Amino acid sequence: MDIEVSQSRVRGRARAPPSKSYTHRAILAAGYSGGALVYDPLVSADTKATMRSVDAFGGDVDREAGENHLDVTGFDGRPDVPADVIDCANSGTTMRLVTACAALADGISILTGDSSLRSRPQGPLLDAIDSLGGRAESTRGNGQAPLAVKGPISGGTVSIPGDVSSQYITALLMAGAVTEEGIDVDLETELKSAPYVDITLEVLDAFGVDAEKTEQGFSVPGGQSYDPADGEYHVPGDFSSMSYLLAAGAVAAADDDEVVVAGAQPSAQGDSAIVDVLERMGADIDWDEDNGYITVRHSDLSGVEVDVGDTPDLLPTIATLGAIADGDTRIVNCEHVRYKETDRVSAMADELTKMGATVTEEQDVLTVHGDESALEGAAVDGRADHRIVMSLAVAGLVADGTTTIAGGEHVDVSFPDFFDVLSDLGADVRRQ
Repeated sequence: MDIEVSQSRVRGRARAPPSKSYTHRAILAAGYSGGALVYDPLVSADTKATMRSVDAFGGDVDREAGENHLDVTGFDGRPDVPADVIDCANSGTTMRLVTACAALADGISILTGDSSLRSRPQGPLLDAIDSLGGRAESTRGNGQAPLAVKGPISGGTVSIPGDVSSQYITALLMAGAVTEEGIDVDLETELKSAPYVDITLEVLDAFGVDAEKTEQGFSVPGGQSYDPADGEYHVPGDFSSMSYLLAAGAVAAADDDEVVVAGAQPSAQGDSAIVDVLERMGADIDWDEDNGYITVRHSDLSGVEVDVGDTPDLLPTIATLGAIADGDTRIVNCEHVRYKETDRVSAMADELTKMGATVTEEQDVLTVHGDESALEGAAVDGRADHRIVMSLAVAGLVADGTTTIAGGEHVDVSFPDFFDVLSDLGADVRRQ
């Protein structure tokens, strides 16, 4: 589906969707439990993949029409061997978390996904499972899905790089809690995307599971049970998704008006850093943390340097802001952002260039030269990546003319009603 976005002014109130990261973890945590209610979940293409995985392991995820929660019947820490291949679709989080869960089952589980997911690295997690006494293989021998995973593992100590994906650590901690021995994770390199592991620790704590940071990495004792207070868990709002709405307000809010985004309660989400980034760029932005509201007004922005080592999902948003700001916006420590649904560093460089931006791309640095950029409507490719699509839509709000974005349907991954929300704020959005 193509989306056309024309130069627009926006105003009003919006609510970002629930957090995708928290929803994934909460669904699987409820699966590890005897059962739980997950309130305010994000129901999207990615999280549906995690729901299907819980079903495949012998649990059941029930969502009644019109209800604001999932009723999860868990497999109580003892996953069955799936009767069929688990299709993780485009969800890298599902693939990583479910791979470790599969290592608990007494038999062989097969995991696959779409072409994009089958190109993403899984090797370090497979090696970790092997070192814990399981067997985990890439069927093509290239460290990528399809994967064959055989358990059960009983726990132990494992070394793993921290600079490829924090999801490996999350997967091992979640599975390790229900092993006999627990799992100690020693990091071989500096941990990238560390706030995502903080999210994991927060969710584990909410489900009654102890896990901690250590000098070497992380540790989770074995023999634990997942048991949330009152049998329920509430998912917070998603700052990754919020970033597009806040950026839209900063670059395209109507004069003497504002965009107010609800659902912004503080949490362990690293992507709440978007508020600080916008402040540093000169945005008129206020965060009422107690009530969970962020208010942003149209602002003259200036380029800054941003390290996205812990916040890779913000790179597309920041790159778009840089194309509109004065001066250079330098996004550093971003090589790991190349290993997402697509190479987001190259994708943003190429697509913003089509719109008239001047961009310098290096392996670990993306620089957007705002003073040399004048955005004009163009035909751009969303690269089948929800974050690329939404960031280009923000660029389309200020570009001269109309921007046509290919692959608009991929917002279903994390923000299914994104274009409806944008339209409700006043944006000129049309579906083709």
